Amino acid sequence: MNEIYNTIIANKQAGKKQFALLIDPDKITGKGLLKLVDLAQQAAVDFIFVGGSLLSNGNIDECVSVIKSNSSIPVVLFPGDNIHYTSKANAILFLSLISGRNPEMLIGKHVVAAPMLKRSGLEILPTGYMLIESGKATSVSYMSNTTPIPSNKNDIAVCTAMAGEMLGMKLIFMDGGSGALNPISESMIADVSKNINIPLIIGGGIRTPEKALLNCRAGADVIVIGNALEKDASLLFEMADAVHSNNFTQYTE
Repeated sequence: MNEIYNTIIANKQAGKKQFALLIDPDKITGKGLLKLVDLAQQAAVDFIFVGGSLLSNGNIDECVSVIKSNSSIPVVLFPGDNIHYTSKANAILFLSLISGRNPEMLIGKHVVAAPMLKRSGLEILPTGYMLIESGKATSVSYMSNTTPIPSNKNDIAVCTAMAGEMLGMKLIFMDGGSGALNPISESMIADVSKNINIPLIIGGGIRTPEKALLNCRAGADVIVIGNALEKDASLLFEMADAVHSNNFTQYTE
C-alpha cells in the first residue's frame, strides 16, 4: 500500500528527480485530455496529479478513468476539498494546509474524509501543504481563506516545513498556486530542502524547462507542472527532459 511513497523515497535517496503533470478536470476534458495523457506517456511522466481548487463540473471520476485506461502512469489525487475524490486513483495527497491558520484546512475536512478514505483502498500520502505568495491572489488562497507565506520569508517557510515533518507529514508540498505570477525562489527551495529529511514537492509558476531544472538543483524532489502546458502541451517533453536530466548529469553548485 506504500508503493508510490516508497518510489518517491527511493528516488530521493538515489538523487533522482521526478516529474508530475497536474490535470484539472474542469479545464481539460475529451480529446484534449486524451492527447495530453498520450503525450505524458511518451514523455515518461512519473505521476499524474488530478485536482484543482474548485472542480465545479464533478467529472473527477471520469477524468481518472480516462487516464487509467490510456496510460500506465500512477494517478495521485490533489484535492481542493474532501469531495474531490474517486477510488479509481492510485493514491491521494492528504493535504494539511500548514502555511495557513484555517482549522478546516488543517484538520477539519480531514476528519470528514477519513472514514471514506479508510475504505477506499487508496494509498494515503500525508502531505504538509505550504502556499507561497506568488504575486497575486490565487484560487487556492481564496478558496482556503488563508494568507500565503511571503515569498521573501525563507525562515518562515523553513520553520513551517520542519514543523510539518515533526508532526509526521511524509511529504512537503510548496506551491505558488494555480496561475502564479512568480515561481518559488531557488533560495527558498534550497533552505527548506536543507532543513528537512522528507521529500519536497514544488509547483506553481514553473513555465520554462530552465526553471524546472533550477528547482531540482536547489533541492526539489518532485516538480509539478500544470498551467504552463495549457497553451502548449508539447512543452511537456522539454519539462520532463529538464527534470529527468538531473538523474544523469553531475553538476556543481
